[in-house]
Amino acid sequence: MRKIELLAGAGNMERLKTAYYFGADAAYIGGKMFGLRAFADNFSLDEIDEAVKYSHSIGKKLYITVNIFAHEEDMDGLKEYVGALSDIGVDALIISDPGIFSIARSINKRIDIHISTQANTTNYMSANFWYEQGAKRIILARELNLEEIAHIRKNTPKDLELETFVHGAMCMAYSGRCLLSSFLADRDSNRGQCVQSCRWEYALTERSREGQYFPIAEDERGTYILNSKDLMMIEHIDKLYDAGINSLKIEGRMKTAFYTATTVNAYKKAIDLFYKDPDNYKCPNALLRDIEKASHRPYCTGFYFGKKDMQNINSSGYIKPYDFVGVCIDYNAEKEQMTLEQRGKFSVGDTIEILSPLAEEDPFKVEYILNDKGENIQSAPIAQQIVKINCPIKAQKSDILQKKNDTID
Repeated sequence: MRKIELLAGAGNMERLKTAYYFGADAAYIGGKMFGLRAFADNFSLDEIDEAVKYSHSIGKKLYITVNIFAHEEDMDGLKEYVGALSDIGVDALIISDPGIFSIARSINKRIDIHISTQANTTNYMSANFWYEQGAKRIILARELNLEEIAHIRKNTPKDLELETFVHGAMCMAYSGRCLLSSFLADRDSNRGQCVQSCRWEYALTERSREGQYFPIAEDERGTYILNSKDLMMIEHIDKLYDAGINSLKIEGRMKTAFYTATTVNAYKKAIDLFYKDPDNYKCPNALLRDIEKASHRPYCTGFYFGKKDMQNINSSGYIKPYDFVGVCIDYNAEKEQMTLEQRGKFSVGDTIEILSPLAEEDPFKVEYILNDKGENIQSAPIAQQIVKINCPIKAQKSDILQKKNDTID
């Protein structure tokens, strides 16, 4: 059977390592320039070099976004930057602009190029055009349904890879091409500076009634007419495979390590289950519960099954059922004790769950917390504080600790 690649976004080195630990086959990151997530931490060239070496040392692939729509002033330094990425040995460049594509081709004809979803590839003739120019992969437009994707697969060369988004935030714009941020905040989303104007609260006004605002829907909390639900396709791995998709992409370069761990872990386990019995795939309820634990908006299936139920008009806020407590640094099996780096406040008496790629783990109650001096403390409120806690469950370095949000019923 064809192998499906699980691809995750990473905004910094910690999230990159988290993605790999929890099962991603490849990751995509952005540099300090020329990518569409200017407000993520992003990677310097030295950090990209480090990331590539780390990825290759554990058999993973790393793709770099160079997917802005470049204006004239953006061209300064672009050739040198692409040349540096080529010298570093990145596995592929993600590109949307034909000018940047031509620069990359002139520098290194062998480097793999993935055509960004921003390029709006919606038919097989466009896909074949990019293939003839030397593209290795097409990241298809998000507006396509499964039948359209299958038709593109049927009419394109088998060595042209197809990639689609399967999880995460979606834009209320054509394949992410949006001008709202430019108009309302003077930040060009097509050059990496989106401020998510689509998530703002909107109301109607009437010219002669200054200061009066009229909700567009009958909801006292306001109306978010441009706000999309989040995409989730974990229940449909079999259909994505049958459509001929090579790579399943999780959005989230600006999300936390907890989000990365939760989503990658769930999709990796779902893919593994699919391969065990492809004809009878059914996503277990346990994985559906796990995927709900990451901060998210209400889920939908996007355009895959037709245009329906994607607007989230009631709120632009996130559902946050679980809190990120910490990361396992070490585990002492003899003492049944974990050393962890704190990422969110927790206290003696709290019930903790371990998120691990190795097994489903039962929750346990925190009976004690020891600080770095070996002193008993009642809570761990200090960010990145190193503490020890009781842990009856065998844990591994890099496992994630989580607890149910106290404000959620």
